Amino acid sequence: MPSVSERLGAKVDSLSNRLIWGFAGSRRRLETDTPLVSFTFDDVPDSARSEGASILEKYGVHGTFYIAGGLAGQVEPDRVLITSEGCRDLAERGHEIGCHTFSHRRIRDIPGADLARDLDRNADYLAQAGISVEPANFAFPYNAAWPLARPEFRRRFRTCRGAGEAINRGAVDPLMLKAVEIRQPDAEARALTRWIDAVVDMPGWLVFFTHEIAPDPTPYGCTPCTFEHLVRHAVERGCTVLPVDRILDRIGW
Repeated sequence: MPSVSERLGAKVDSLSNRLIWGFAGSRRRLETDTPLVSFTFDDVPDSARSEGASILEKYGVHGTFYIAGGLAGQVEPDRVLITSEGCRDLAERGHEIGCHTFSHRRIRDIPGADLARDLDRNADYLAQAGISVEPANFAFPYNAAWPLARPEFRRRFRTCRGAGEAINRGAVDPLMLKAVEIRQPDAEARALTRWIDAVVDMPGWLVFFTHEIAPDPTPYGCTPCTFEHLVRHAVERGCTVLPVDRILDRIGW
């Protein structure tokens, strides 16, 4: 059961996100006649590379992998995090490497100039891993944004991604893209095809995110069968499936 401080923190995160979505002034128009879909991964467990990237490539498409260098190679009871070699492998295969901070801490817990140093450290980690292109897009750890940090993100990134469970359409804040989570239970994850059908019926930009792609995933991932089900459905419905940065080029941001 979450502690009082954990429950309070979750409420702070939720309020911060809602305030940004409600009052952010830096919005841009997102207009497209084509349904756009991006598949993205946070942290990134190595199974997202071995299984997730391979499934995307099977259908001729690529994804965005948000890397937190401080997690590199970490072995947990139910997953192993990607190494620098894995990051380089993804980039060489045509996938986008994004930033997820280095320390994987909530942004509100990283004071002042420490945020800039943390982001610099992640950029250095990726450069040393052989990633030749500095990350242009960011995903918030724990999907928790923080209003006071927006100037730093605006200076560094084309977009930042949260959650929000919505399709990006019309007036969109690039520093707070909305996304739909793919996670357990498996039956509910497979039913996310409804979001793909919705973006086909009314075109916009649907961003999915998940973590590991494994036969026995944590609550924050899904099985290879389910992930392939969603990728195949998006391709068969005629969606343009691209990494985040290539979508931005396509829509002229």
